[in-house]
Amino acid sequence: MTDKMKKSVKELTAAAMLLAIGILLPSLTMNVPQIGNMLCPMHLPVLLCGAICGWKYGLAVGALTPILRFALFMPGAIINTGIPMMFELAAYGVLIAVLLKVIPNKHRIPHIYASLIGAMIGGRLIWAVVRLIMSRFMQNLPFSLGIFVTQAFVNAVPGIILQLIIVPAVLFALERSKLIPIK
Repeated sequence: MTDKMKKSVKELTAAAMLLAIGILLPSLTMNVPQIGNMLCPMHLPVLLCGAICGWKYGLAVGALTPILRFALFMPGAIINTGIPMMFELAAYGVLIAVLLKVIPNKHRIPHIYASLIGAMIGGRLIWAVVRLIMSRFMQNLPFSLGIFVTQAFVNAVPGIILQLIIVPAVLFALERSKLIPIK
């Protein structure tokens, strides 16, 4: 097996594992949806996938995670919640991978945080655009600047803090162990 094939197998395996984690992790908060909305558990594996496996896998895992999660566990919420999240998480997976490549890497800690924060903001803006478009066609899905700020930032503060702690910690651990090169 060539080095390129080995790398592809590692990336595919890591992406599949992170997809499974993204589908199952919200089960920890399934009985209390408010906590799940605050902790944003699906976001963590998608951000890690984009950083570890690159933008293509980040896009795929980001798009598939919410759709599969909602289809399996909450099919009634797939349209109102799952579709906007699909675009948001796909953006996370792509943006963190791209930003890790384009932001200068003079100092690793600011580099990872700048990429992560950029991806988090970009994904939330994509979510807002999708929700705004959907609200124009669906009367039961209102959307405003206040709803955006509340849902994307105020309610998500615990999840944002968790992402800012866990994602860099995992990336630093993977880099130091040389298990998986960070894209």
